[in-house]
Amino acid sequence: MLDYILAHIGSDEEGQTMAEYAVVLAVITVVVIVALTALSGGIGAALDKITAVLGR
Repeated sequence: MLDYILAHIGSDEEGQTMAEYAVVLAVITVVVIVALTALSGGIGAALDKITAVLGR
């Protein structure tokens, strides 16, 4: 996919290229949100441990 994006950089189809970048950005955003949602319990527990250590 990265090769595809790099191959299209500098082409004359700026509108289409921007739309492709927007789609890629949207997919990456969804993946990050899903990952953070799935890991939220673990992240919260880790932050609680850090807070407890710093609060001593």
